[in-house]
Amino acid sequence: MYDPSMRVLTVLELLQAHERVTGAELARRLEVSSRTVQRYIARLQDLGIPVESTRGVGGAYRLKPGFRLPPLMFSGEEALALALGLHALHHLGLTALAPAVAGAGAKLARTLPHALRERVRTLEDAVQLDASPWTIPTDASVLACLLAAVGAERTVAFDYRSHQGTQTRREVEVYGVVHLDGRWYAVGRCCLRNALRSFRLDRISGPAELERPFTRPPDFDARAYLRATLPFVRAPFDIKVWLGLPPEEAALRFSPWQVVLEPDAVRGGTRLRCTREHLEPFAAMLLGLGCAFTVHAPAELREVFAGLAERASAASLRTHAGDPRVPHGSLPG
Repeated sequence: MYDPSMRVLTVLELLQAHERVTGAELARRLEVSSRTVQRYIARLQDLGIPVESTRGVGGAYRLKPGFRLPPLMFSGEEALALALGLHALHHLGLTALAPAVAGAGAKLARTLPHALRERVRTLEDAVQLDASPWTIPTDASVLACLLAAVGAERTVAFDYRSHQGTQTRREVEVYGVVHLDGRWYAVGRCCLRNALRSFRLDRISGPAELERPFTRPPDFDARAYLRATLPFVRAPFDIKVWLGLPPEEAALRFSPWQVVLEPDAVRGGTRLRCTREHLEPFAAMLLGLGCAFTVHAPAELREVFAGLAERASAASLRTHAGDPRVPHGSLPG
């Protein structure tokens, strides 16, 4: 004999298993009246389950097409994958989702058996992920709006601030959204320029989906487009540095970052080219390589190193630690 809550869950299971189920069939299976079935359906609708009904003789119920409940049971690997994914969200620049992450984590824990719940809790306590200094915070609502526009294939309008600070209103047919080099990008056809363009999400404000459909090009690869074009996107500082590393080692050290690496046939080592908005994090990263390097451009980067050297010297004097360890680097005057 089912209790009422189990009967409601049974109705949900039957609706998920069949395209449509008549009220009479539900009443027969649950051994209740048609009026009671109607109460169960109303209860599901109150819980946010989109149950649709058809009236008249032979009326039936069905779940809204495309609706699926998430699975309530996870394997150990699935639970750990979900927990790690939630744990790593802020490394994608989506720190605004912290409350949602906490809520999702709590719901996940409630669905797990005790042993798995303890494994997930151990993971959360033991795993530490260090965010990249190049990760740029992004408004989650902007990301959500653009993803919805991609799915619906509708043009989206937004205000966009360029690298130079110029503000323009754009209407864009967004083909894809990509996270690359610590930043989120939207890629698509800009109606203002009538050409493919990429837009950093942290420079977008006031997005709104328009009632203007479009068709995405088949097999369009937004990430490949970004990788082919981003090295030439203008930023405030054009950086040119020689590294005392063979090209294959330099490629491993810079694999997460958007840079151009070329072998130096004359001097040996590797020539590096890239653009950056902020120089101090890049200077600190170069020092951390532990190899010789020469800064060719910009002059502002050499000034940053001079400032870092002064600060290091002052810190050494304050701590009476003896001679400061001089970082490997050649800074031409």
